[in-house]
Amino acid sequence: MIRPEVSFEFFPPRNIEATFRLWDTVQVLSPLDPRFVSVTYGAGGTTRDLTRDAVAALHKHSGLRTAAHLTCVNATREETLGIARDFAAAGVTDIVALRGDPPKGSTGFEAHKDGFANSVELIEALAETGDFTIRVGAYPDRHPEASSQQADIDWLKRKIDAGATEALTQFFFEAETFFRFRDACVKAGIDAPIIPGILPIENWTGARRFAQNCGTHIPAWVDDAFDKAQRDGREDLLATAICTELCSDLIEGGVDSLHFYTLNRPELTRDVCFALGVTPAVKLEHVA
Repeated sequence: MIRPEVSFEFFPPRNIEATFRLWDTVQVLSPLDPRFVSVTYGAGGTTRDLTRDAVAALHKHSGLRTAAHLTCVNATREETLGIARDFAAAGVTDIVALRGDPPKGSTGFEAHKDGFANSVELIEALAETGDFTIRVGAYPDRHPEASSQQADIDWLKRKIDAGATEALTQFFFEAETFFRFRDACVKAGIDAPIIPGILPIENWTGARRFAQNCGTHIPAWVDDAFDKAQRDGREDLLATAICTELCSDLIEGGVDSLHFYTLNRPELTRDVCFALGVTPAVKLEHVA
């Protein structure tokens, strides 16, 4: 089996305990030589400053190529581009450009009157600066706000045409979901790399709720398997097996790069990577 390239998503810490957890996560996963790591933005832009601080710290102290999430929510165009300029000044030249989730309790996304109306406008503005490698989100299962799967694909093409160079998908449970989406994207004329997003399931109750909220299809067999595993105390073992099999199927289908949503809990991601042959490089010392 081909050894895939990997990348990891973290979220910014909100307190001292979470800060230690983030750095523990970095320490566990950085030896796997990720292509890049990314730091998320909270719903409604609630972690804007935390994201900026975490990205700057990771870039400066970890030695990892660090990508900052940037959204359009609750900010003017100038505020958003000001944050982007701050990233560039700090040496951070990778951005994951997203429309962003609306604040909790709101009925849906509403653009700031002086802000970007959508992710395409944000991508165009970032691309015009010439300062960034821009990645975007993609949805193998229909986005809850999209009228159809084809509408999702058409919108992804607009984002790529606007200046994005790579797409990271929402997580999914079966490799065939990704393959169907990839084929449809190729048919639509999308030639940028589309990287599968992988969610190692630390907690099935939370993962299931997350899947329902973002429109990810939950196969009945996954539901049944975790119900049984929870009763038998084998949830971690099952999660590792399911995630490893999913990744193996993707690699056999031609995928050469995987993006893991770590939730700042690195052990399961590390175990899956090890099972795929992604292990720390061993430096051999020359003996005279």
